[in-house]
Amino acid sequence: MKTSLILLPVLFVAAMLSPANAANPPNVIYILADDLGYGDLSCYGQTHFQTPNIDALAKRGMKFTQHYSGSTVCAPSRCALLTGNHIGHAPVRGNSELMPEGQQPMPADTFTMAHMLQKAGYKTGLFGKWGLGAPGTVSEPMKMGFDRFYGYNCQRQAHHYYPYFLWNDHQREMLWGNFGLETEDYAPHLIQDQTLDFIEANKDQPFFCFYALVQPHAEMFAPEETLAKYRGKFQPEKPYEGTDEGPKFRKSAYGSQSEPRAAFAAMVEIMDQDVGELVAKLEELGIDDNTLIIFTSDNGPHTEGGHDPQYFNSNGYGRGFKRDLYEGGIHVPMIATWPGKIAAGSQSDHLSAFWDVLPTVAELAGASAPDNIDGVSFLPTLLGNEDQAEHDYLYWEFHEKKGRAAIRQGNWKGVRYNVSVDPDSPIELYDLSSDPGETTNVAEQHPEIAARLSQQLKEARTESPLPRFNFPGKRK
Repeated sequence: MKTSLILLPVLFVAAMLSPANAANPPNVIYILADDLGYGDLSCYGQTHFQTPNIDALAKRGMKFTQHYSGSTVCAPSRCALLTGNHIGHAPVRGNSELMPEGQQPMPADTFTMAHMLQKAGYKTGLFGKWGLGAPGTVSEPMKMGFDRFYGYNCQRQAHHYYPYFLWNDHQREMLWGNFGLETEDYAPHLIQDQTLDFIEANKDQPFFCFYALVQPHAEMFAPEETLAKYRGKFQPEKPYEGTDEGPKFRKSAYGSQSEPRAAFAAMVEIMDQDVGELVAKLEELGIDDNTLIIFTSDNGPHTEGGHDPQYFNSNGYGRGFKRDLYEGGIHVPMIATWPGKIAAGSQSDHLSAFWDVLPTVAELAGASAPDNIDGVSFLPTLLGNEDQAEHDYLYWEFHEKKGRAAIRQGNWKGVRYNVSVDPDSPIELYDLSSDPGETTNVAEQHPEIAARLSQQLKEARTESPLPRFNFPGKRK
């Protein structure tokens, strides 16, 4: 049993879920935005533009104020979500590129949330970005529990909104309208269409839809009809000079954008519209009352491709951005809706993270979660029951920028930087109850708490069999 949990009774679930639910388990739609900050939704405080459809989710369901991503970058965050383990135990603990396409695979015997739901009788689909195993490796999406896949295998290629191809199950679907300088096929539109088709095709049986959006990750591109709505509204724009020709064009480097602020708002609007269309599809099919929707983001806001998160206050009150382990890098919005089960307009400060989603979904689907995971089901919170199990602590690590680690225990947050360079680098200590922006390091005022969290940081992780996912010395 892992030590990151306090186990409390959860037997109330059987009583809360009616016999009808047992015979007809709910559909699960998990919508994962890419690099969307805590402050990038109007229901979380964004004032430069509105997100009415996502706001409507919050009004009809529950808004979480203390939810955390699996990591501060893409691949490990997704790995934590799908395996139910924090990044000190997960098989993929960082972004690790494979050429010419893809990222570090998970081991062949990895058991994912998709596998779990397949075994429980669900149809499973992934739409959007994968990033957890290159084509031909042991952890392509359809080897990791998904019956259907449409989108980008490689997160590096997902930098581009007008790609040369997308994956359609096992086959590359060539997008000939995007060759040269053409911009005929905007990938999010294609992915949205396939997502809606999957939902309609499986309306008469339980399904799990992992909708891994690519917005608003750089590059900062949106179709002209949406971009035009925001042109000139966020002056002065700061043009971004990217790569518009040559061997890296639409393969890795971001394209140029003369209006990145307008483009960002347009990208979020498209995402919001897609969420609205998805909810409308559920209502049209008459299955919205038996569908749990969770909306969140894989990490904090990025600073790439010309995006200006400080202008938009994208990290809310948090310090730092993507790749930081301060709040701005890992504290993310989360909204959950399930009509008739989750109270409309409710809000929770329950402390939770991505690795909690797997056991939560397992309980409501009547599935068997793996033993020895880090996650704690937050289904009691969703259903308004007070008997909610709590974490002893949450843990994160990051293997770039000289190594970083962080832990949260109650309102205390411990952060260590330069871990790969100095295994005994000093811990920073913050009291999030009075200092949510992590402005004042109080380690000297509370040496006993700093010492306790420092020791827990060392004990929270196990060594990875991959040296790149450890802290073995000086790194870039």
